[in-house]
Order: sequence, then structure tokens, then C-alpha cells
Amino acid sequence: YFVFIKTPDQLIALLGFVLVGYILMQLTSKLKERKKTMPIMVLLAGLPLIVVKILPVFHVNGFGFLGISYMTFKLVQIIVEMYDGLIEKPMSVLDYTHFLLFFPALSSGPIDRSRRFMDDWQKQRSRAEYLELAGTGIFRLVLGLFYKLVLSGMVFQQMNGPIGKDVTYLVGYMYLYTAYLFFDFAGYSLMAVGASNILGVETPMNFNFPFISIDIKDFWNRWHITLSTWLRDFVFSRVVMRFMRKKVFKKRLTTAMVAYMINMTFMGFWHGVTLDYIIYGVYHGVLMASFEWYQKKSKFYKKNKNKTWYKITSWIITMHLVMFGFLIFSGKPLLWISKLISMQ
Repeated sequence: YFVFIKTPDQLIALLGFVLVGYILMQLTSKLKERKKTMPIMVLLAGLPLIVVKILPVFHVNGFGFLGISYMTFKLVQIIVEMYDGLIEKPMSVLDYTHFLLFFPALSSGPIDRSRRFMDDWQKQRSRAEYLELAGTGIFRLVLGLFYKLVLSGMVFQQMNGPIGKDVTYLVGYMYLYTAYLFFDFAGYSLMAVGASNILGVETPMNFNFPFISIDIKDFWNRWHITLSTWLRDFVFSRVVMRFMRKKVFKKRLTTAMVAYMINMTFMGFWHGVTLDYIIYGVYHGVLMASFEWYQKKSKFYKKNKNKTWYKITSWIITMHLVMFGFLIFSGKPLLWISKLISMQ
């Protein structure tokens, strides 16, 4: 791991993060009034990531380290599930560091859960079971390499040209970037899962044919699955429960729509404190909230949702909404607009 530490500051930051995280876990296990202190513990666990995301805005860099975003989510999961009673006692130092720093999934996920990881790691497999898992891992590793080194590289060469002046340039870039992002990210994820399998760990898959999704909810059940399920369990559901307890909104539909907005905006900030990432998060929040309303209120949807023509039309619309989101995520529209302004 230390091969990927570029500066002494990053090494100190990494060691400090691991140590503070372990202390927070131990403190959480000893606190009697966990309900009152849990938000503070979660904030302290997430504070290093918040600082690392915000500092570049002020042109201060160098304190972030490989995997801090994913490690933060792992740590928050441990603390919250201790609060929920799903984890009864803190992990040992060895188990904690092993889970937090598990190398194959460190830089780009998938985001595993501590209970699932430890059950899997401690599982006694027969020779035949391990050979089958390792064989699957080798296949996934090779397929991931093909995705990343061959397919994403080919697409990148096609999209890595000068910025065009016409809107058609952005449309073409949108399609190419979607393919590039999938092959690049899915390739990394497959390599991570494959390497984990070879080490005897069945790290969860991150993609499940996302481009056959017929609506935006279906898409997020298939794309970056470990991120979307983490957000569902630790952001969306918590916001919904809190709003319902406090009776913030009279209608459940309003509660769900606002929770989707908060959930996806949080996702945008998690990627980075830049305008394109924030807009991307808000955009998907609007899509999710709008579809929630459409599902619950539209008679047209309820009447036609199971018809073939509707599913095909819904698929086409969903895919283009998703790809437009990826275009926002790429940051290219802002560069395109800046170039047009500079040419005036």
C-alpha cells in the first residue's frame, strides 16, 4: 500500500485516519447513550474526507491518500451498525485494519460491509470450493483488464480530440464518454472483485447490466451497486425515518422525494466539491424524485408500465437521461461553454 503514498504528509494522514477510526469504533462500543452521540461519531469519521474534498477549493493539496472516500464509507458503516446493534462488539485491530485496508477494493471499490467481509474471510473453504472461486476470479481479472486496457483505451482515443463548436460535438461526446466510463470503471471493479476472489473473498459485484435499465431506479440498482445500496441504507433511509418521526412533511411521497434529493446531492458532493459533480448529484436527485412522483401519481404509468412498447420507450428515455448525466459528470459541457464564450 505504501507504494501509493506520494508524500510523508499522506503517510501521516493515512496512519492518523486508521488510528482515529479505530478509536472512534472503540468509543462507540463503550458509549451508553449512543443515540445522542452517533451523529457526532459519524461526523468525526467523515471529517477527514470533508477536509480533503474542500481543501482543493482553496488550492491546498497533498493530504488526501488513495482510497480515503471508500475507507470513510467503511468506517461510517461500522459505527452506524454498532449504533443499530447489528455489530455487538468492536473488531480486533487486525480485523479492523484488514477490512479497512483490503487492497483489491481500496482505490475504486466495490464498497464492502464489515460483517459480510469478516464472515467471508473466516469461512473455511474446501480445496474444490477455493479452486472454483479462484478460477472465477482469474476470469474476472482478465475480463477487467480487457475492459480497462483495450476497450476503454479504444474509446478514449476517439473522444480525446479538440473541443468542437457545434452541439453535435457534445452529443457525440456524450455517447463516447458513457462507453469510456463504463469500460474504465467496470474494468477496475472486475479486477478488484477478481483479485479478491483469488484471495478467497467474494467481494460484491458493482455492475449488473446497467444499460438494460428501463427506469432511473432500475439503473441505480444496476450501476455502482455497492455505492447506491450504501447510500440507500445510510443516507436515504435515515433521512426518511427522521422526517417521518419529526413529521416534517404530511405526505410520505413528499418525504421520499426530498430524501431522494438529499441522497443524490450527497452522492455528488462525495465525488468532489466541484460544480460538475454537484450538478450531477442534484440532477440525479431531480430524476429520482420526479420518477417517485410519476410512479405514485401517474395513471398513465400504472396503465401501461407492463406493456412492451412502454418498456422500450422508457428504456430509450432512461438511457439518454443517464448519458446526459454522465456528460455533466465529465465536466465537458462547462469547458464547451467556456470555449464558446472565449470565442465571442
